[in-house]
Amino acid sequence: MGFGFRVTARDGAARTGVIDTPRGQIRTPAFMPVGTAATVKAMLPESVAATGADILLGNTYHLMLRPGAERVARLGGLHRFMNWPRPILTDSGGFQVMSLAGLRRLSEEGVTFQSHVDGARHVLTPERSMEIQRRLGSDIVMCFDECPALPASEAEVARAMRLSMRWAERSKAAFGERPGHALFGIMQGGVTRELREESAQALRAIGFDGYAIGGLAVGEGQEAMFGVLDYACDLLPENRPRYLMGVGKPDDIVGAVRRGVDMMDCVLPTRSGRTGQAWTRAGQVNIKNARHADDPRPLDDACACPACRGYSRAYLHHVYRAGEMIAGMLLTWHNLQYYQDLMAEMRAAIAEGRLAEWEAGFHAARAEGDIAPL
Repeated sequence: MGFGFRVTARDGAARTGVIDTPRGQIRTPAFMPVGTAATVKAMLPESVAATGADILLGNTYHLMLRPGAERVARLGGLHRFMNWPRPILTDSGGFQVMSLAGLRRLSEEGVTFQSHVDGARHVLTPERSMEIQRRLGSDIVMCFDECPALPASEAEVARAMRLSMRWAERSKAAFGERPGHALFGIMQGGVTRELREESAQALRAIGFDGYAIGGLAVGEGQEAMFGVLDYACDLLPENRPRYLMGVGKPDDIVGAVRRGVDMMDCVLPTRSGRTGQAWTRAGQVNIKNARHADDPRPLDDACACPACRGYSRAYLHHVYRAGEMIAGMLLTWHNLQYYQDLMAEMRAAIAEGRLAEWEAGFHAARAEGDIAPL
């Protein structure tokens, strides 16, 4: 089986679909848990799969620094290395490199930077990014791009976008022909519609297996992000997946899906789990708060994860305050389960033509909030 995408249902701009890959199908809209360094923190791969995740995201920048793409290739590729047989998407490393600020030097050729691990000098170009991702063996490969943080001047955003489009062309040439593997282009342009249109036109002319919407969730705020998403999906090919990078909070995800996004990723559910934060249908719960010390309820009555089936809020409060590892494990599992349940509920609502009704209920439950027992 090669790589393919088909839309199965629509409800307004929102849609459900299936991405076919040789390693299995990805149901969309899809949320991708982040396995930065070949692991989803605090989770076993089979536990991640049990939440309903069809695909993981790996990080080119971190994996090239340690253990190194060449080593991973010698050990059978990233899927075998991390014991995840399902699809993997790897980002290009561009976002992490661009965030190094004083430790990098940008040119037309690529980026020269110092490793945050040991200070060693590295050069990352579109060609090298494609080589690293090929060695890792990822199913979906991302073009190398520059993603400026917002706010930034329109001139700076335009410069970065046009450089990214030139790098996209070089990425496509370096990717070559790889049956069963996909290359996604990345739209840039900040919050300026004309720049987004120029970027989308350039990417469509090059031609990709999927298209990402980059340069959002980098400081512009939700209103501005949704303002871009109101038109961005329509600029991209109808018959290819649309991937919103680095998003996010549950209400960000719901708003993005309603506007036609098919794929998302974010470190938020795992990072929140390690810092005592749980996402529930009634909103966010801070398990560190003293109010939970005597609370016998589960985090979320409607959740079937191990944290909710077997443990009380009082127990989770205790083990977190005691510094026990199980706290991060259980909260992370819960958060990932909540995110996958959220995606499954939206897929069902879209298929049945009731997304607006479902979304109203989603917001109403969060507005009512989490009321502790007396």
